Amino acid sequence: MVISKRKSSATKQRTIVTHAHPESIISEQYRMIQTNIKFMLAEQKSRTLLITSPRDGEGKSTTAVNLAVSMAQQKKKVLLIDANLRKPSLHTFFKLSNTNGLTDVLTGRLSFGEVVHHTEIWRLDVLSSGVVPINPVELLGSQMMQELLKKVTQSYDTVIIDSNSILEVTDTKLLSTQCDGVILVVKNGKTKLDKAAEAKKVLEFAKAKLVGVILNQ
Repeated sequence: MVISKRKSSATKQRTIVTHAHPESIISEQYRMIQTNIKFMLAEQKSRTLLITSPRDGEGKSTTAVNLAVSMAQQKKKVLLIDANLRKPSLHTFFKLSNTNGLTDVLTGRLSFGEVVHHTEIWRLDVLSSGVVPINPVELLGSQMMQELLKKVTQSYDTVIIDSNSILEVTDTKLLSTQCDGVILVVKNGKTKLDKAAEAKKVLEFAKAKLVGVILNQ
């Protein structure tokens, strides 16, 4: 699955295009993406999707946010998790506090119910990263992370996880094996072909299920 989408100036300002301009061409392209995902994961009742890219700056967080909003607009209950524990950004899209979040759940300091944000977008909840930890690999590869994903998939139709870039840290490889599918975001004019191929090989080596590639223009 290769879907091409354009990046407007509004996107750069962290405006959520699918929410602010639901009738735009970009919003329609996100609806196409989610339809493709639906068919490719048709046998999965509850879906966990990891969004990553070969390197930073290729649009994976913007993609994760807009895809989550698009799915919520189709009357799906969606949870968006910021698992980029090194450079979290999802809270900035929704203007949320990031004082507490995923790291608090994984360390047992707070429960999921105490930190999840119910956004103004109906059916869309956000779990921000929380304070950046010194041990992100250990947290994301922990039993607590597995238990969290098992728990939330009982309450949500789709769980979308924004992660770090696949080629820069180990975190994303650990997460990829815990998800039903992985979507790789590449940017036209920035992502080098060899890096995209390397990212694909890394995911295959980890035995993750790569369900598609989004070409971000």
